Amino acid sequence: MTDTTVIKVTSETAPIGAMGQKHLALSKKLAMRLWENEQPGEAKPETQRPYEAIGYVISGRAELQIEGQTVVLEPGNSWVVPEGASHTYKILEPFTAVEVTTPPAVMHDRDRA
Repeated sequence: MTDTTVIKVTSETAPIGAMGQKHLALSKKLAMRLWENEQPGEAKPETQRPYEAIGYVISGRAELQIEGQTVVLEPGNSWVVPEGASHTYKILEPFTAVEVTTPPAVMHDRDRA
């Protein structure tokens, strides 16, 4: 039998994660989260994550450094961070973006700062 469950989450009532992200949707295989109005500051510590992430910039600007490459992300841009890739980012202007992770970043403490 196929799972036909529909789950609706509004951003106003979405759970907030430890890093300030809103958890918009979660399934067995992927998760969607919102980074809303992230403020400029120092670059985040370099990290490697046990999940793949793709995202879309709604507003603002950020600099993504991944495996020796630097990419400036602006409204309308998308990005991909492969599982295990060494990366960091720096918010340049107040930044809002939607990100999807697979497997879900929130599961099994994968989503730690």
